[in-house]
Amino acid sequence: MSAYQDTLDDIKETMGIVPGFMKALPEDVLVNDWGLMKKYQFGESVIPAKYREMIGLAIAANLKCPYCQAMHLNMAKGYGATEEELSELSFMASFTSRWSAMIHAQNYDLDKFTEESGKIGEHLGKKEKLVQTLL
Repeated sequence: MSAYQDTLDDIKETMGIVPGFMKALPEDVLVNDWGLMKKYQFGESVIPAKYREMIGLAIAANLKCPYCQAMHLNMAKGYGATEEELSELSFMASFTSRWSAMIHAQNYDLDKFTEESGKIGEHLGKKEKLVQTLL
């Protein structure tokens, strides 16, 4: 059996179908790219699958890519994302984009912003450690 056919069989086993957009790729591209897609979208990684898909959905919303939005939304739901989580995600995607636009419009000094955000992160880390010691 060829590497391409093995890849198609693996995709079908993993996804339940071989989507047309994958069949439309050159064979060598699909063979080479499938392993990474399988690992990071369907396999085990440091980030749990539901959260990986929610991250993908937030990015897709900011890219305004309907293909990515549909895929990541359906996969997030498949991994158990609730309507409440998806609602909050839609707000967070817009909120991040909104603040980015405001800070860019200010032409805020990046070095100063990096320093300030580092201090905020340190403060939050100390608060989190305190909470964990109280539990």
